Amino acid sequence: MNPEAEKYAIINSGKKILEQEAEAIRQIADRLDDNFSRAISLILSCKGKIIVSGMGKSGIIGLKIAATMASTGTTALFLHPADAAHGDLGIVSAGDIVICLSKSGTTEELNFIIPALKKTGASIIALTGNNRSYLAKSADIVLDTGIEQEACPYDLAPTTSTTAMLAMGDALSMTLMQEKKFTPVDFALTHPKGSLGRKLTMKVSDIMASGETLPVVSENATMTDLILEMTSKRYGVSAIINKEGVLTGIFTDGDLRRLVQQGDEFMNLTARSVMTPNPKTVGAEKLATECLEILETFRITQLIVCDSDQRPAGIIHIHDLITFGL
Repeated sequence: MNPEAEKYAIINSGKKILEQEAEAIRQIADRLDDNFSRAISLILSCKGKIIVSGMGKSGIIGLKIAATMASTGTTALFLHPADAAHGDLGIVSAGDIVICLSKSGTTEELNFIIPALKKTGASIIALTGNNRSYLAKSADIVLDTGIEQEACPYDLAPTTSTTAMLAMGDALSMTLMQEKKFTPVDFALTHPKGSLGRKLTMKVSDIMASGETLPVVSENATMTDLILEMTSKRYGVSAIINKEGVLTGIFTDGDLRRLVQQGDEFMNLTARSVMTPNPKTVGAEKLATECLEILETFRITQLIVCDSDQRPAGIIHIHDLITFGL
């Protein structure tokens, strides 16, 4: 086979596998019935924990389902059935729901713990392709994830079957998320280090510089004092306040350059004479994304952070926002 023909054969093989798995998901979607709504209702009414369990590849899918649920408003954890049989079953309590994953429904390690689960008083939701299996007959609710054939050419390696289980787990998780009215803000609280989490939870107060790092002088400050204050801090700007400590203006390195270019005598002036009055400001409790919007809208690089009485409390630079991934 020439290289071009081999390349297309490889691509076609990949397409065939993807199409086979996509078709399996379409089939389980067509077979979705009242058991799905019953499963959702059962989980929504659960006063205990949601526990997901499975062996081998099904267990790996179970880990992902538990993680998805946990991050979208449904408290869930994964329990390895082999560990459960050696003491970890102690985490299961009456009122819990155990979601069991098994393609065949005959997984020995999983079926071994089912009597103990039922005796504990936990409910069982089975994700399986065998409705006649011991797992299916023991479960309170069965969600059919049966597939015609694995994508594996020998119909051996779990491929299409695990894709079907994963898709069913996503369907459960996302439906629960909607039913619980889980919002992007809620999502951000469980993902504080993620991009969305930072955008929806990080406030100006979390990023701003304050205290001695805040460049500020009084209206009566000399140009020498003003320039020293501005240049000794890294922001290229100084806040200017009146005798009550209220912000009345700012002076930037751009203002200084313009004075120098004009060639006029300005060193004998006061800060009040050269400041830009009524500058844009932001409150410490504002979201950092709102601060970024102000900076971008007015094409400025820094903002003085003020309290409710318009007294400077800090300063924030666009580079600080970029550093935090905003």
